[in-house]
Amino acid sequence: MMYGIGETLADRIEHLFRVREVQRATGGFTAFICWPLQPENSELSHIPKTDAVTYLKTQAIARIVLENVPNIQASWVTMGMKVGQVALRFGANDFGSLMMEENVVSSAGTTYRTTLSEMQRLIADAGYTPKKRKQDYTILEDAA
Repeated sequence: MMYGIGETLADRIEHLFRVREVQRATGGFTAFICWPLQPENSELSHIPKTDAVTYLKTQAIARIVLENVPNIQASWVTMGMKVGQVALRFGANDFGSLMMEENVVSSAGTTYRTTLSEMQRLIADAGYTPKKRKQDYTILEDAA
């Protein structure tokens, strides 16, 4: 769910309820990721950028509302490593993955990058055990 384009808080909640209902009907979602608009270098640059507190609140509410979606992913790509790490305490159970190429938020000027070892350290420092997974969220046993 990309947000921060002028919708109300009620609009965001309604969106989450709709995702929950679709999940109840289909069971098709393996994960949910919320990320704020990255307005820089776009026609929407007049819109203020979402702050970390708003992102973390949205993340936490998504975890509560979307109790039937098994994985909530932290958006370190839009919010940075430290906020991504804190998002693990706000409902995320997935830190995402390394990307070979990212063109959406980087075109707006957001260019957070990491390495596998840094990602594993951030997860461990937050008090969790890093695990590798497949794209379908199957945990790989040799994940250390």
